[in-house]
Amino acid sequence: MSRIAKTLQPPYYAVIFSSQRTEGDRGYGKMAEKMVELASQQMGFLGIESARDEGLGITVSYWDSLDAIKNWKEHSVHLAAQERGKNEWYKSFALRVCKVERDNFYEM
Repeated sequence: MSRIAKTLQPPYYAVIFSSQRTEGDRGYGKMAEKMVELASQQMGFLGIESARDEGLGITVSYWDSLDAIKNWKEHSVHLAAQERGKNEWYKSFALRVCKVERDNFYEM
């Protein structure tokens, strides 16, 4: 089974969240699972991919519109997770929003 998100035909949007973690979990894993579950229930959500190695993580979520991204950013539970991230879980992070113009998916 592929862990690559199968999205709709472009155009759509990708939110790329890259992060460098602090030491220890302190509830991060549980909150990350909750955020994926909650995001997947939001209008306009298309899919998600995530990878993490020793401290560096990259999560890409896919959305059908900028409005859907804005609504997710402003969701009350997500706002609380963002605050904990800034205060407890991340040494640094970057957030990038991109418009996807082309999408080629291959499964062998």
